[in-house]
Amino acid sequence: MQVDAANSIAGQQRKAGDDDPENARWHHRPAGPVGLNPLFEWPPRPVAVFNWYRGAWLQLTALTVPFVIAVTVYFWFLPPLEDMTRFEPGWMFRIWLLNIIPQSIVAGGLHWWLYVRKGQGTKTKFDRRDLTRDNGVFTFRNQVWDNIWWTLGSAMTVATVYQWVLFWVMANGWSPVITWDSAPVWFVVWMFFIPMWSGLHFYWVHRLEHQPVLYRHVHAVHHRNVNIGPWSGISNHWFENLLYFTTYFVHLLVASNPLHLLFHVYFQQISPVMSHAGFEKIVANGTEAARSGDFFHQLHHRYFECNYGTSEIPFDKWFGTYHDGTAAATERTRKFKKQMYTR
Repeated sequence: MQVDAANSIAGQQRKAGDDDPENARWHHRPAGPVGLNPLFEWPPRPVAVFNWYRGAWLQLTALTVPFVIAVTVYFWFLPPLEDMTRFEPGWMFRIWLLNIIPQSIVAGGLHWWLYVRKGQGTKTKFDRRDLTRDNGVFTFRNQVWDNIWWTLGSAMTVATVYQWVLFWVMANGWSPVITWDSAPVWFVVWMFFIPMWSGLHFYWVHRLEHQPVLYRHVHAVHHRNVNIGPWSGISNHWFENLLYFTTYFVHLLVASNPLHLLFHVYFQQISPVMSHAGFEKIVANGTEAARSGDFFHQLHHRYFECNYGTSEIPFDKWFGTYHDGTAAATERTRKFKKQMYTR
């Protein structure tokens, strides 16, 4: 699900003669080990931390795109809270549209540019293969249609129902609601912490879903996508989405504004579209337009039992499931997977 702001020089391959036998399996990979947020390193590296967050917030990334969408929706399209004190079709239908439309525009737009028009060819594409067609593993025997169905049918339904409940609770004053005027400092601080909370929640839910029983019956739907594309981001089984979107319920306890909830919503729903794009960068007219694919998570889809979280909080490093892209990490991950499934 999500931001790898420390990927090294775009488009640079490992040098010829590198001893990693896995290199031949990649079309493109960033140079050097996959980076993690330096905020958690000791001794402190303030310049590295500044550069990490500058890269995440001052470019088109899986952070800034959801934030821009959230602000746009908040000021122009979100119904007033006072209209949501009762469950009524009008505002509930609008919330559903505010999920379906941005999701379709971002995922559909990226898919069109990268895989239909092939606007940048295979430049910065991680996996040399194309998306799968005529394969019985996927619903409708087609990877893209499978992903669209599980995204719009499953994920957007669960997310919308959860949002109905949260906005209704906020509107009735049953959760702590703040405004910019009442708590300007916390308003900004909480906005910056939402991606961290998302990463914390995602690691533990995702790790749970990799337990053999849940993986086989639930999470395997998402992992049909070894070679991922934009529509793969939240192409999840219904039960997985019931768990994945519980991250939103933190707003029942933590003082929030509807804008915080919207940013959380779009970060959770839109950022996986970008991190699963399959391309490290979006390139238009020969110029880098946005940071998209996340090699940290791409490694998870290739090797499965590693990089359960995000690069924002280094849970994987702390708990021994970090794959940094090296041959040694691949070997360690394969041993861990073998042990996991032979218990």
